Amino acid sequence: MAMIAERGLEKLTMAALGREVGMSSGHLLYYFRSKDELLLQALEWSEGRLGAERGRLLTSTATARERLDAYVDLYVPAGHRDPHWTLWLEVWNRSQNAAADADARDRQAAIEGAWHRDLVALLAEGVSRGEFRPVDPDRFAARLRALLDGFSIHVAIGLRGTDREQVIGHVTEFVTDALLAS
Repeated sequence: MAMIAERGLEKLTMAALGREVGMSSGHLLYYFRSKDELLLQALEWSEGRLGAERGRLLTSTATARERLDAYVDLYVPAGHRDPHWTLWLEVWNRSQNAAADADARDRQAAIEGAWHRDLVALLAEGVSRGEFRPVDPDRFAARLRALLDGFSIHVAIGLRGTDREQVIGHVTEFVTDALLAS
């Protein structure tokens, strides 16, 4: 994951990765078949860790708003070249290739779907408890995730004038205006 974040998938060679992890490039290809599969499995591994953390924060006893803030905090990249977000950028870039297979796209959709389902459930809970104004949780989650994705890409690529704290501030303001306004 660190090597992909550092070099990007195009500049990563299986030989260099093999040297880094103490395996031959042939051994890596035996397990991963291709750099695309290696990338997708690295993303699935990273998402598994984030999914467990997301599950812990979403099942806490905090208010829905506090858990939503924690969700946003987990979602937004730590900074420029955040390894997890670099994986996502690489996957999105590779998935637009006509050669990308349906299985890879299905796996990508499954990962994104987990983030969406968790957010929908959190929003629905907040609405049902009266913590959030009535919204369609699925529609609101789609819009919020689009906002988060757009801002997160800016942070991950190091767009000048956009940092993590600014993004969290913008998203917090949006959530306050959209969900808590009377």
